[in-house]
Order: sequence, then C-alpha cells, then structure tokens
Amino acid sequence: MIKRMTYPAHARAILALGVPLVGSHLAQMMLHVTDTVLMGWYGVNELAALVLGSSSFFVIFIAGSGFAQAVMPMVAAALGRGDEAQVRRDARMGLWLSIAFGLATYPLFWWAEPILLALGQTPEVAALGQEFLRIAGLGMVPALLVMVLKSYLAALERTQVVLWVTLGAVVVNLGLAWVLIFGKGPFPELGVTGAAIASLAVQVATFVALAFYAALLPSLRHFHLFQRFWRADWPALVQVFRLGWPIGITSLAEAGLFQASALMMGWIGTVELAAHGIAMEVASLAFMVHVGLSNAATVRAGRAEGAGDAQGLRDGARAAIAMSVVYGLSMVALFLALPGPIIALFLDASKPEAAAIIAFGTSLLAVAALFQMADAMQVMALGLLRGIRDTRVPMIAAAISYWLIGIPCSYVLAFRLGWGGQGLWLGLTLGLICAASSMMLRFWVRAPRVLA
Repeated sequence: MIKRMTYPAHARAILALGVPLVGSHLAQMMLHVTDTVLMGWYGVNELAALVLGSSSFFVIFIAGSGFAQAVMPMVAAALGRGDEAQVRRDARMGLWLSIAFGLATYPLFWWAEPILLALGQTPEVAALGQEFLRIAGLGMVPALLVMVLKSYLAALERTQVVLWVTLGAVVVNLGLAWVLIFGKGPFPELGVTGAAIASLAVQVATFVALAFYAALLPSLRHFHLFQRFWRADWPALVQVFRLGWPIGITSLAEAGLFQASALMMGWIGTVELAAHGIAMEVASLAFMVHVGLSNAATVRAGRAEGAGDAQGLRDGARAAIAMSVVYGLSMVALFLALPGPIIALFLDASKPEAAAIIAFGTSLLAVAALFQMADAMQVMALGLLRGIRDTRVPMIAAAISYWLIGIPCSYVLAFRLGWGGQGLWLGLTLGLICAASSMMLRFWVRAPRVLA
C-alpha cells in the first residue's frame, strides 16, 4: 500500500524540484532580457528587429521543444516503474528528434527577410531581423539539445545543476553581448549581429556543460545516456514522437498567439512594437515561475502515474495549483502598482522615443495583470496533463482557444473597434481564459480514469 503524503510534504517536494527550475527558467529569460535591454539602449529599429527575430526563433524553438518536453514525463514514469533502461532510451531518442528538427528548420532563418516583409514589417526591420536570424538560427540544434538534457535531469531530480549552468550562461551572455553589440575593446560594433553571435556561443557552451554533467557524474553514469548514441531504439523514438509532437503543436499554438500579436503590433507602429516587446518580456519573466512549478508538477505527476498512486496524483496537483495561484496574485499587484518604473528599466531615458514607449508599455502591463491568472492556470494544467501523458486533447483545446478565439478577438478589438494595442492584448486575455478553463477541466476529468 502506498503511503499518503500530506499537503505540506507535497508542497516541499514540488518546491525542491520547482525552485531550481524556476530559477533556471528566469535565468533563461534573462538571456533574452539582457539582449532586449542592451538593444533598447542601442536603437529603436534594432530593438524592433531583435523583438521580431528573437520571437520568430522562439516560435520555431517551442514547436521543436515538444520532443524535449515529452522526455520529462516519460523518464519520470520509467523511474516510477523502476525501468532504468527505458530512461536511457527515451532521453536518447529525444536527442535524436531534436537534432532532426533543428536541421530541418534552419532554412526558415536563412530566408527570414522575405517572410517578415510578407507579414507586413518595414524593409529596414525585416533586413535587420534576417541578419540576426541567420546567425542565431544556428543555435536551434544546441538549444533543443539543452532542453532535452534539462528535461532528463529534472525527471532525475537533478535540477540544481540546471540552475547553475543557466545562471553562468546569463553572465557570459551579458558580457559577450555588451562587447559585441557596442564594439568594446578590440571588437567592432556589430549591433544585432553581435547579439546573435553571443546567443549562439552561449547555447553551444550550455549544451557542452550539461552533456558532460549527464555523462560523467558518478551517480548518473549507470544510465549510459551517450553510450552507442548512434544506435536507434525505434519503439522509444515512436513513443517520444507520439507524445512530443502534440506538445510542440500546443506550445506553438500559444507561442503563435504572442508572435501574431507582435506582428499586429508592428502594423500599429515601431514605438508600439518596442513597448510591446518590453511589456512581453516583463510578463514572460513573471510567467517563468509558473512554468517552473508546472515542470515540477509534471515530474511529480509522472512519478505518481508510474507508481499507480492516484491519491498522490490528486494531492500533488492541488498543492501545485495553490502555489501557482498565490504567486500569480502577487504579480497582479506588482503590475498594477509599478508599471511605469518597470518599463523604464529597459530604456535609456535620454532617447527621444523613451517617453512614448514608457507610456504605451504602462498601459499594456495593466492588461497583462488581467491575464496573469489565466496564463498560470493553463500552463499548470498542461504540466499536469503531460505528467499523465495526455497531450492530444490539450493540443486541440489550445488551437481552438488561441487561434479561433484569441487571435480573431485581438484583431477585432485592435483594428475593427479601434482599441489599438490595449485591445490587442485584451484579445490575448480571452484566448488564455478559454485555454485555462478547458485544460483544467480536462485534467480533473481525465486523471481518475488514467489510474482507474
């Protein structure tokens, strides 16, 4: 008989896993934030190009990361069953699929300029965006491999190393990007190209560090992760693919919602797009805490599912949701209390466009406060559903919520009703509310049946 854990015990277990993951997600976001801050000090057109370029990279990355995210619940469930051989097979096939995806998508980065022009961006911003993506796109493969290793180590409850390696990457990126963007010391001034080179270098270094840790740590060597790496395990590859592609499409649907909002904001104006990029960075930083808690919930749910612990699954889910709600309410209060000073942190006040960007960004953060809770609940529901390996129905719910509700509402509110950028963000909020409601309902209906 499985011994029932108390709610405080579940909370401690989730925090032990989640806090380092939260820290690593925040540090990962800081990689983008530092580039945004540096480019905000460099120039408005360059900032707009970086916003479009990095968000375009992220959309493709998030689609490919579904295979990496599938590794987490699969490894957790294999550990719950005590099947160490399956741990290695699942993680290795996740690495295979990530490499294949990264190589297949690079042409999109090489020919980014005509794509951005077709989507209504100005010629100067489109050219700078392609300049960024041709270099940054080379980092897709190492970035996806890093995601697989993070999922693998998280399922093994080795989250501390993920945090420290990501923090080191932030420090290296800050220094390298500052030198290359502005041309310090013997290096020439490279602008957006410098930001792309710094990002690529950091992604490669991060992969190397995590790979050495996973392969050489004495307590992990018995998994033999990279032993005979070239050898295929077709049943494991099929399982990772089946679980991972719906996760990728689900994430793409959400990321596409925000990418579409960036494109539509570009139709309104360059200043508005720059403010949108900054406000989205702020909201995303807050969101990373929910993502970390959701990852911890995935691991805990996967372990419970693998061990057949229905009560542990339910109690762990309630504890994770409660922690996410408490944190979300605190972010709502912060966004409503200090929107202007937060936006100002990203800008050089002496620039002539700074005042307009701060004013517009302040109004967007007020709307961001509205969707904090909905965004928190949808990512928590996704994490729990992935823990019980339920990914296809959430994919459909995400597609409907974001593309049939969120994006049309954003367009109508922004352009047909004339509400501008604020209306655009209100449309995002409606899509997130629909996703959160449907996915949370799905988990509480589906979970008892999985373990029945």
